[in-house]
Amino acid sequence: MITEEPLAQPIVREVDVYLAVSRGRELARRLGFDEIDRTRIEIAILELTRNILVHAQRGMLTLHTVEANNRRGIAIEAHDDGPGIEDIELALSDGYSTAHTLGAGLPGVRRLMHEFSLESAPNVGTTVRAIRWLPLGGRR
Repeated sequence: MITEEPLAQPIVREVDVYLAVSRGRELARRLGFDEIDRTRIEIAILELTRNILVHAQRGMLTLHTVEANNRRGIAIEAHDDGPGIEDIELALSDGYSTAHTLGAGLPGVRRLMHEFSLESAPNVGTTVRAIRWLPLGGRR
């Protein structure tokens, strides 16, 4: 369940990537994530927003505070209307890249977050959703 108004950051230029990372860092700090988890969240945001710029040129990153089963966390949603991903399983494998990079982005985000989902279709776009939960007993 989303508990606060979402923070939306359009991703159109390189500077938007860093604005999104900053907004995510601040929300994670307010929620009580420790420095290590804040870094995980920042890296996930960085990877997802850079993917938007590289593959779709524009999109939207949305951050939400979520609560479920007596836990609180941060949800990240990256959406674009770009070319989409033809083979999602391949895109989630380490080392695969269509942009001549290390191919660590999507698989890395999946490892850094507790929950991860990806929906994509060729010529329709891509939506990635990921959640990082505060540790049990974390600040509420």
